[in-house]
Amino acid sequence: MRTFKRSYWSVPYLIFMLMFVVMPLVMIAIYSFTDASGSFTLANFKRFFTTPEDLHTFAYSIEVALITTVLCLLLGYPAAWILSNAKLNRSKVTVMLFILPMWINMLIRTLATVALFDFLRLPLGEGALIFGMVYNFLPFMIYPIYNTLEKMDKSYIEAAQDLGASPAKVFTKVTVPLSIHGVLSGILMVFMPTISTFAISELLTLNKVKLLGTTIQENINNGMWNYGSTIALIMLLIIGVTTLFSDSEDKRDNESGGLI
Repeated sequence: MRTFKRSYWSVPYLIFMLMFVVMPLVMIAIYSFTDASGSFTLANFKRFFTTPEDLHTFAYSIEVALITTVLCLLLGYPAAWILSNAKLNRSKVTVMLFILPMWINMLIRTLATVALFDFLRLPLGEGALIFGMVYNFLPFMIYPIYNTLEKMDKSYIEAAQDLGASPAKVFTKVTVPLSIHGVLSGILMVFMPTISTFAISELLTLNKVKLLGTTIQENINNGMWNYGSTIALIMLLIIGVTTLFSDSEDKRDNESGGLI
């Protein structure tokens, strides 16, 4: 019986990536640099950077994404640190409770948030949007930080304590630097989907607040594929730059041993 090389098993994954990852990205790039007739043009980019409404939506989307990311970090890091220092059985159960909302579709979670605000007679708007963003993406911040803290070599902390470092010193000089990789992963996992979402903003603001994802959706639905692809490409470039920055920071931390 003829045996196959291990590399052959990667063929289905390569085909999947080509069809559902590479090809859509290539199509977005092609549509971005062409007009309705298929001719090469930069008019789509010029239109974006000269349209005040789209630029305002773009800036506002980044602002909402940054606020959401900061709030998730402020809430998620202490939660992850407490879980990593809790008793093993209790921490696993608590982590599962934090991760449990990730098993439910985001649209269902958002509709539940709308129902909660209606029940409490709270107005839907920017406040509800930020609350919904944090609620939906907080687990994505907690989990990578918790994983990093859980796998961290505790001997560094013990060494710092033996050398007379205070708990605050141990936390700022040992725990935080060693957990930067998890923090950066959490930031990316929150920032990237937040800047491109549209369903959460539509439901929690009754379409009163428009984010960049909503602008892309409106253009695609109205048949303006070229302009919608241009906005999507700009958003992808921002996400790519953010990812590269994160990778460079992670590499620099590894080269320095992860400690400040």
